[in-house]
Amino acid sequence: MHATDPRGNSPAFLQPQNQNGNSHRSSGYVPGRVVPLRPPPPPKSQASAKFTSVRQEAQATFAFSPEEQRSQREDRKQRRHKNTFICFAISSFTFFVALAVILGISSKYAPDENCPDQNPRLRNWDSEHDAEKQVIIKKGDWLRLNSDVTVNSIVIQDGGLLVFGDDKDGSRNITLRTRYILIKDGGALHIGAEKCRYKSKATIALFGKSNEGDSMPTFGKKFIGVEAGGTLELHGAWKTSWTLLAKTLHSSGLTSGSYSFEKSFNRGLNVRVIDQDTAEVLVVDRFDTHEYQNESRRLQEFLKAQDPGRIVAIAVGDSAVKSLLDETILTIQNLLGSKLIKGLSYRQAWALVSVIGGGSASCNESVRNYENHSSGGKALAQREFFTVDGQKFAVTAYSEWNEGVSLSGFQVEAIDGVKLHLVDDVSSWKPGDQIVVASTDYSMYQTEEFTLLPCPECNNYQVKVRETPQFLHMGEMVDGVDMRAEVGVLSRNVVIRGEMEASCYADNKCQFFSYDTFGGHVQILKNFTSVHFSYVELKHMGQQHLGKYPVHFHRCGSVDDKGGYRPQTYLDGVSIHHCFSRCVTIHGTDGLLIRDTIGFDTLGHCFFLEDGIEQRNILFHNLGLVTKPGTLLPTDRNNTMCIAIRENVFGNYVPVPATDCMAVSTFWIAHPNNHLISNAAAGSQDAGIWYLFHKEATGESSESHGLTKAELTPLGIFYNNRVHSNFKAGLFIDKGVKTSNASASDPREYLCLDNSARFRPHQDADPEKPRVAALIDRLITFKNNDHGAWVRGGDIIIQNSAFADNGIGLTFASDGSFPNDEGSSQEVSESLFVGESQNYGFQGGQNKYAGIGGVTKRLRTLPRNRAIVNIEYEVSLNVFFGKPGPWFEDCDLDGDKNSIFHDVDGSVTRYKDTYVGRMDNYLIRHPDCVNMSKWNGIICSGTYAQVYVQTWSMQNLTMTIARDEYPSNPMVLRGINQKAAFQQYQPVVMLEKGYTIHWNGPAPRATFLYLINFNKNDWIRVGLCYPSNTTFQVTFSRYHRQNGISTNAEEYEPVLSMEELERKPSDRKFYFDHGTGLLFLYLKAKNNREGHGYCSSEGCERIKVQATTSSKEISNCMAKAYPQYYKKPSVIKKMPAMLTGPCQGCGTRQMVFTSDPHKFYLPIQFQSPSKADIQRGNKSFISVNGTNYPLTGVGLYLLVVDACSVPYRVSENKFFSFTEIERVKEYLKTSIPTRSVVLMSTRGEIKSLNISEALVPLGLAKPAHLQNKGSLVFLGFSGNFKPAWTKLFTSPTGQGLGLLEKYIPLQLEEYGCDRVNSIRRRDLELLKRASRAH
Repeated sequence: MHATDPRGNSPAFLQPQNQNGNSHRSSGYVPGRVVPLRPPPPPKSQASAKFTSVRQEAQATFAFSPEEQRSQREDRKQRRHKNTFICFAISSFTFFVALAVILGISSKYAPDENCPDQNPRLRNWDSEHDAEKQVIIKKGDWLRLNSDVTVNSIVIQDGGLLVFGDDKDGSRNITLRTRYILIKDGGALHIGAEKCRYKSKATIALFGKSNEGDSMPTFGKKFIGVEAGGTLELHGAWKTSWTLLAKTLHSSGLTSGSYSFEKSFNRGLNVRVIDQDTAEVLVVDRFDTHEYQNESRRLQEFLKAQDPGRIVAIAVGDSAVKSLLDETILTIQNLLGSKLIKGLSYRQAWALVSVIGGGSASCNESVRNYENHSSGGKALAQREFFTVDGQKFAVTAYSEWNEGVSLSGFQVEAIDGVKLHLVDDVSSWKPGDQIVVASTDYSMYQTEEFTLLPCPECNNYQVKVRETPQFLHMGEMVDGVDMRAEVGVLSRNVVIRGEMEASCYADNKCQFFSYDTFGGHVQILKNFTSVHFSYVELKHMGQQHLGKYPVHFHRCGSVDDKGGYRPQTYLDGVSIHHCFSRCVTIHGTDGLLIRDTIGFDTLGHCFFLEDGIEQRNILFHNLGLVTKPGTLLPTDRNNTMCIAIRENVFGNYVPVPATDCMAVSTFWIAHPNNHLISNAAAGSQDAGIWYLFHKEATGESSESHGLTKAELTPLGIFYNNRVHSNFKAGLFIDKGVKTSNASASDPREYLCLDNSARFRPHQDADPEKPRVAALIDRLITFKNNDHGAWVRGGDIIIQNSAFADNGIGLTFASDGSFPNDEGSSQEVSESLFVGESQNYGFQGGQNKYAGIGGVTKRLRTLPRNRAIVNIEYEVSLNVFFGKPGPWFEDCDLDGDKNSIFHDVDGSVTRYKDTYVGRMDNYLIRHPDCVNMSKWNGIICSGTYAQVYVQTWSMQNLTMTIARDEYPSNPMVLRGINQKAAFQQYQPVVMLEKGYTIHWNGPAPRATFLYLINFNKNDWIRVGLCYPSNTTFQVTFSRYHRQNGISTNAEEYEPVLSMEELERKPSDRKFYFDHGTGLLFLYLKAKNNREGHGYCSSEGCERIKVQATTSSKEISNCMAKAYPQYYKKPSVIKKMPAMLTGPCQGCGTRQMVFTSDPHKFYLPIQFQSPSKADIQRGNKSFISVNGTNYPLTGVGLYLLVVDACSVPYRVSENKFFSFTEIERVKEYLKTSIPTRSVVLMSTRGEIKSLNISEALVPLGLAKPAHLQNKGSLVFLGFSGNFKPAWTKLFTSPTGQGLGLLEKYIPLQLEEYGCDRVNSIRRRDLELLKRASRAH
């Protein structure tokens, strides 16, 4: 440093020589060889030689001082000084070894060449706090920071180096406060290294307000900036970044929820009975023992009827002793162990918590005297218990008089923290860490933050949190769909944070935000030397200003091997939370790896690809949640922001939020050639993952790039992603952004949402080459308000995916009308759709809608605009074509009328190879079709195609098309461009039939008829209505949509009769019947289509009818056409027989869809009917992977499954009568093999099942109360590990448990299974493939 060292000391070492000769992409100095020294990309012919010298350069730089290097050069010139040099070198070597040892001892651990802070040539930076000091670290300044420091700014350049000091035990806590850090021209900043992770706590705090001080060019204020030649290496301690809940986390931490009650003047003894195993309040009652002796007797009988072990809480309201009988007092003493009840007097406050049959040892009670209308405080009783799941809870009762008011109340609540059970090993998470648990409901605002507590009793898959959960968070598969909440740890030991003001100020969009949004930011520019972040926390970062994001790779080009970066640039295990502008911005940058990174509670698009040119970036196993609107771009904004921000629109244009804005997304993917693997989008204001398509490069990239061809580019890898709790859509594939500035012709703002793009991927992005289907593989989407997935374009294949509890599960949107829609395939296969699952949700967190729903007809949360409140209904329709009403509007659009789909395997209709259309569509039916009135549909066999009818110069023209067999049931089409220069209609027709076409106005002068989805030799006959004096020119041609050229034109010739026309339907002939006004011709295809295209590759076959007439009369020939051309309805393709048995091979073969598909989950079902159901003949069974094991006798049934065998192996199958309890206990204790899943169910009423002690080693936290039960179901595990899925279910006498469904993971390492490491990881294979493809 120059003019900045307070002691004026000179540096002890110099910058290594730059052997590249490039000041902008200097190799810099990288201590300990922890970062590859990357010279600038050389000419291709020199690449090999350049890169093979990197390691040698690093070793030479580390071993010798500059003086020694000069001695070497001198030695090479003067060989005669050889012996002198050797002596000098040995002495120097000895000196440096000694120095390294001394530094190692002083730092408490031996030097490690991988650790940047252990470089012996570093000098400690001891600087005083001076917020005005501008520090420049330059050539020769290699500094180690060991203590807190505050400075105005830091510039690291010309080979300067700043390293944070560390300790072996991680005891340091260093905070560097500054307005900005700029790294450039060979400068480097290191905190830890990939092979020597930082152990202590390091914080870079960026301070400053937006309205004070000067802005730096490019970077602005409050930043860490990396320019050309700069190195930024930040590597915190490794920890599991995020995982999933392995067990449902209930609101309040208790399965039954917490309980709280308080009431004034509730006279008598208020009583609560609580289940000692679950903390559920079973009985709420009040006994007015002050006024009525019968109430005292009722209380006595009530207490005697309770099962031993039940928790009882009692609190006096007002007064309770006037009519309290002695025998009742004695009962309370004997059953509850009370010592104070006998002396209770008028208006004394008394509270008790005890256990039936527990004696005085189980009793906690308190009494307060009544004096001067007050009891001087609460009589408070409290006892602590554990559920069978291991959750600690407290039962509290209290009674008091306060200024003449009597109060009594109860509380049942989890205490001493709530335990979370997780899928992955989280032993790297530490007490004090902050974690976030995602919403598993419709509102992302049910996401919750928690602080970890010490938990010595927790295993590696458990943590304990301080705060009480407010919402329900699912931790299991529900109806075959993985709805387990994501859980991420936000805390890291390397932190970059912005220092914030208490509230919004200055010009920081305070009209939208009450809090300060001017955080810090990190920006990396092109030609940096090396940038890698791992396990770093970024908090309060980003600004509501363009370009100022938590992490911003700004036009860096290729940052992987293709750009000369080895290893590729990455963010790994980074936590970005409570930030104010995005999470990670990839701007004009290719080949970046973002892995295990969390983006939580941020404004604007989170993982953001900016200009539509970014490619080959890999997003692997990242978590984004609570993505909120921001102001920067129209697509970031919500309704209010969209309307209010109008600086960049033209004139007085008012933006339309639904079409211009409201698209904020957790993953904003502006080019399809990027890879998304195993990511989670767990809550956004609009969309989870949005693929959009820029027609041309935008922003700063528009100057260097032209058309992007994004619409034509094949999709990168999309595998195993999950999207839920998003307001608009989970996955959205559609649209683009406006790429022109606002103008009079289009006043909308630049980069607003635009509907012009359509995804149609082709090989090499060349429309003349074959299509390449976009594969969406393993998508899980649930609890999205509007759409689980919205997909437009094609070819697109969705497979191995699950959709549950979405407003609309999956929408395959039309690509528009022909000819813009060139024909494509949208396919879904091997997938599961669940309308309303057993995830009933939890009201709150901005969930506004609820109603009765699902198979069980329970109260549940509902997506917006679909609330059915207090209406019981059953869903029994496989198909519904809608009817006029609020959900389907008029149901009268052309597309509504022509809806049709192909049931290939009969899984929908039970008729194989049939088509399903709307009931009132007579263009597609025949006499043998099957009407389905409840569906408003019809099932037909046949072969179908479309005719695209285009008319010119006739606005607001309605077309009527009738089939000759059903002329009394025509279809009226209004077209889709009512006010356009041309109108278009696209009816679906049955092939080999005749049709007539009519108009509600004068016949169009020019009409085009396109053959859509016709294969070779497919045909229909059409008759078009015209005035009788019309003359025609009819022309055939092939239309090529790519260039708009028509070829192979052929003229049609007229014939004199219908008979002549029908004799040669393949000839180019037409017949005009002057009597009816119908122009007849055959539409017969000459070429086959390819794939799912509408037309053949040789062009779209079309017929143009040019009509000349002076008449302006309405051209509707229906009255004249029929009955002359009526045909008796006939069947061309016979209807298949209805399937009578189960549909073989129908539906998906998969039974469970999870986010860890490399694991095998065993589906288990228990059918546990009530006593009444059993008497009605209902069956009891245990089902394992679809195989039923029936329970026929009264007793206990037990299955033992090998936990390490896949798919599964039942090793034991036992039945015990209730008289054989001792045998059951002995069997459970001695005969269950280790590493086994234990499945147990009962049939018949349980009086006393004394096996509780034997269930503790199998998973219970304590012995359970198993007396007077209706049913019991138990899932346990025999082994040295207690999985989260172990669970006991019981029901009251006379009741059953119904159908219980669980999914148990097999062959886990924690079970002690062998061959776990040999399990194939498809996600890791795809990650390697994506990386190699670079």
